[in-house]
Parts: sequence; structure tokens; C-alpha cells
Amino acid sequence: MNDVPVLHYDVDHEGDVSQLVYTFGGVEARASVKPGSILDTSSLDCFAGKVRSVHDHVSTVCDPRFLNPQTGPFFVEGAIPGDVLAVHFASIEPRSTLGFSTTVPLFGALTANGFTQMLHQPLPEMTWVYGIDKENRTVRYEARESSAVYRLPLDPMHGTVGVAPALNEARSALTPGDWGGNMDTPEMRAGVTCYLGVNVEGALFSFGDGHARQGEGETCGVAVETSMDTVMVIDLIKGVSPVLWPRLESDTEIMTTGSTKPLEDAFRISQVQMVQWVAQLTGLSIMDSYQFVSQTSLAPIANVVDTNYTVIAKIRKDFLPDVHPMNGVHRRLREMGQAYLATRR
Repeated sequence: MNDVPVLHYDVDHEGDVSQLVYTFGGVEARASVKPGSILDTSSLDCFAGKVRSVHDHVSTVCDPRFLNPQTGPFFVEGAIPGDVLAVHFASIEPRSTLGFSTTVPLFGALTANGFTQMLHQPLPEMTWVYGIDKENRTVRYEARESSAVYRLPLDPMHGTVGVAPALNEARSALTPGDWGGNMDTPEMRAGVTCYLGVNVEGALFSFGDGHARQGEGETCGVAVETSMDTVMVIDLIKGVSPVLWPRLESDTEIMTTGSTKPLEDAFRISQVQMVQWVAQLTGLSIMDSYQFVSQTSLAPIANVVDTNYTVIAKIRKDFLPDVHPMNGVHRRLREMGQAYLATRR
């Protein structure tokens, strides 16, 4: 590991939240990173640490301008539009022994909101506190209106991962799109590589919104939110077909994303991207790839609460023997990440 650059980027977890970054695009890079580097850093929770007990409500303790703070952006040296940024998550671990989830007025999949308007009053605003047991890999759910307690598996992931959008746009860190952003997919966990199309010089990569766990769909709009310590391997891929929407790769699956409204169009984007990727990987025609994807893909819903909704398409790698997405980048970055983690033990 002596020849692998390592960037330790310190995040001020007690500082002025107004000085943090809340958009993808529109801000200057906070640091520069070389391709092939390890990035060892952390992130705040989506509330920037303002929710601390069951008595704290988002509408009173948080400024809506300062939700979903991002770590970054990072200027990736040599990145230009048309390149593909590869981000491998070697480790995602909660910094805290507590996580928080809430209901928020006019936010969530099962209540009226600003676009789906109803005459009924908003659902009650409530906060739940989860105990995080990193040693036993559980989170402790405690009901608010009964004495019920359940222990659920710890499954850390990042809700926001992305680069600056095209056309010099700045987009809220609450919104997902073709640049990535607030996709809120539980698939964005340790061991996964995310591929992002570069839209501007340096890519301007950011991430945040750590979840100790989250159900598919993030139905109430808020996962088990907590700050994270995260180790990533950052690399740049040149000379491959453009990545128009974020892609993910694990040891066992390839995945594509779609983010928009209505939900069925998000589904269509993810499926079209998968059909095109399978065609590129296998040499199948688009129609043959369409048929193959129709019989092999799963379609987990990432979120139905954000400004745009996100749907995933995923296919098991063992359905595609002797296929090596991105020329084996995932395996190489995974090995680099594991070697670095071994030096920290």
C-alpha cells in the first residue's frame, strides 16, 4: 500500500452547518484527489446533527436550507466530460451509537405533500431513536406508542453519491438525477462500486446522507440517519462507452438506476440502461438484450419520497458468465480497499 496515495479528509462535525455543501454542482472543490487514491473521510447525518432526541422535530430544530450536508466536492485530477468516475466503497461504518428517524409534515410516501395535495391534516411529527450496536451488527428499534422493541440488522449505506451535473447546473442534495445525488438506494453499501459519468472538469464528486439501515422505498422519507466513517477507492476510467446514468457493481450483481417522476418513468430509465449495458457487455442486439433483461432483472425501488423517485434494475453476474464490466475495475478497486483496511487493523 506504500505506493497508493491516501487522502485523509477531515470533516468538522461540530462546526457551522451553514458552511457545509448542500448541492451537487455550484460550489468550488474542497480538496483534490488523484485517480487510484484511497479517500478516508466521514460525513454528517442528513440533519447535520441537529436531531438528538425523541423531543427534537425536524420542523423546529433544522433549517430546511441545511439538510443533507455533503462531504466534498472532490476535484478528481484528470477527469473530463465523457470519462467515468469509479467510486468503490471499501468501508461504511457508523460514527455514533445512535441513529434517528422521523416523520416530517408533508413529506413521505403515505401522506399528502406539496404535489399530491389532500384536504387532511399532515401526519403527526414524531422522532424515533435507534441504538446502533456495531459489535453485534444490529440497530435497536423502539416503538414510540407501545413497549415493543425489535433488533434489526445493521446495513450501513449512503443515500447521496454523485458528481456535478451537466450544463453548469447546481442541484439540491435532496434530489437524485443522472448525476447521482440523493438516490437513497440500500444497494449503495460497502463492497459496491458506483460508476458515474463525468459532466465537468474534475467531476466534483460528493457524498453523504449515511443510513444505518433503510427499507426499499424509504417509505416515511427518513431512514435510520447517522454520521458515517467511510473509506473509498477513487479511480477514473477512460475510453469506455459513456455512462449516462449511475451504475453499480457488487461481487454478485450489476445494477443500473433511473431517477425521475412518475415512478414508472424511473423504472423505464433503469431498465433501458440495463438493456443497453447488457448489449454492450455481451454483444447481443438491443432486442435480444431486451428479452434477456426481461427474464433476469429485479427492480427494487430505492425511494418514492424525494424530489425525484429512484428505481434500480439489477441482474446476477452468474447469469452473464465470462463478462467483465468496466474491464474488471470493481475487482481491482475492491482489492485495493481491502489491502488498505488491513493496514488499519
